[in-house]
Amino acid sequence: MTAEQYKFDTLKVRGGYDPVQHNLAVSVPIYQTASYELGDTERVGRLFTFAEFGYLYTRIGNPTVAVLEERLTVLDGGAAAVAVGSGMAAVTYTLLNLTEGGGRVLTTPYLYGGTVDSFKKIYPKFGIAIDQVTAPDDIDAYRRAIKPDTKAIYVESISNPNAVVADIEALAQIAHEHDIPLVVDNTVATPYLLNPIKYGADIVVYSATKALSGHGNVIAGVIVEAGKFNWANGKFPHFLEPYHTLRTKEGQPRNFLEVFPGFPFSFRIRLNYLAYFGAALSPFDAYLVLLGLETLSERVNKQVASTEAVVRYLEKHRGVAWIKHPHAQTSPYRILAEKYLPKGAGSLLTFGFKGSEQQSAKFIDALKLFSYQANIGDARSLVINSPKTTHGELTPAEQAAADISSDTIRLSIGLEDPGDLIADLEQAFVKALA
Repeated sequence: MTAEQYKFDTLKVRGGYDPVQHNLAVSVPIYQTASYELGDTERVGRLFTFAEFGYLYTRIGNPTVAVLEERLTVLDGGAAAVAVGSGMAAVTYTLLNLTEGGGRVLTTPYLYGGTVDSFKKIYPKFGIAIDQVTAPDDIDAYRRAIKPDTKAIYVESISNPNAVVADIEALAQIAHEHDIPLVVDNTVATPYLLNPIKYGADIVVYSATKALSGHGNVIAGVIVEAGKFNWANGKFPHFLEPYHTLRTKEGQPRNFLEVFPGFPFSFRIRLNYLAYFGAALSPFDAYLVLLGLETLSERVNKQVASTEAVVRYLEKHRGVAWIKHPHAQTSPYRILAEKYLPKGAGSLLTFGFKGSEQQSAKFIDALKLFSYQANIGDARSLVINSPKTTHGELTPAEQAAADISSDTIRLSIGLEDPGDLIADLEQAFVKALA
């Protein structure tokens, strides 16, 4: 059977790995090496003209990291992937690769706080403008906001912190009407709950730190390319620039579309941004992500079921002003969740604490099982007051645009017993509201 015929749970364990190519090792070996024997000068000539693919230096390619890249490629149904040192590196390399030389990125206020802050502080200094739609739930607002130099639409499939569900298929249609790609951060959903490429996304990015690895022990990011976008449509002339480093054996410079026609985006990141900005993922960290991937569906299924139980509990609690999760009774995203997330809408939720700021702090401090951490997607359940922490970079006006009110508390549900988690929430409510 081919990779396309195997189902998700088979691919998450075996995808991208052939033991025969690795001394018959059952577990993916950790190739802890900086560089590789090149063989002879004739082989070097083939490697440096891409007549043969092989490993030169771990900053741009490593066998352990390559298994992770190939596994995410098949899980997402993409053409190629690049693993990098963090989720933010994945976002940054992707958007710089799109907007090189200047341009704009169209996005939404429903994003992780660090992403929003980087959009304010860093990208404008590189000649890149970031445009936010003012009515992100209005699909036509994206169409109206696209300008001649817009290079991409960027969204999160399930947003952090409020679990807003993006209408990926509609956004992909709008992006393609204007000859630009749709970039989807699929960190919260993971490829198990949602495959953005299936609905038209061109590039998918992950913070593999979160649910992909799932154990809070690694910082990693991945970029997956669908391999279907036309980079020669005139909007991305930098993909057509010939480079001496892509030369033929006769010394003729070539461009990325000529050398890597099936996956020019990912290899342009690998050979330009990863090679020279250097946010490389270590072999050991890649191994940790691979270990986490092997139990992805089992973990996520348990977390989704527990999240449903926690949502039902919070909906009835007198200390809760509101709750935001795609399966909450009052959620405006229930229909989109039915379409895109039939296996579950993730383990991230927020609720409004009905009490004073001091009582809210007392509630967090009283929790015993929920860890107070700036992370999500962990095996452990986590809590944080997003307006003061993960989204503390946002001004009050920006928080209002992102629908993050001052009473917001974010929960990331882990693998503990749901009854124990609910009991922990209940005792904390009792202490805080006494």
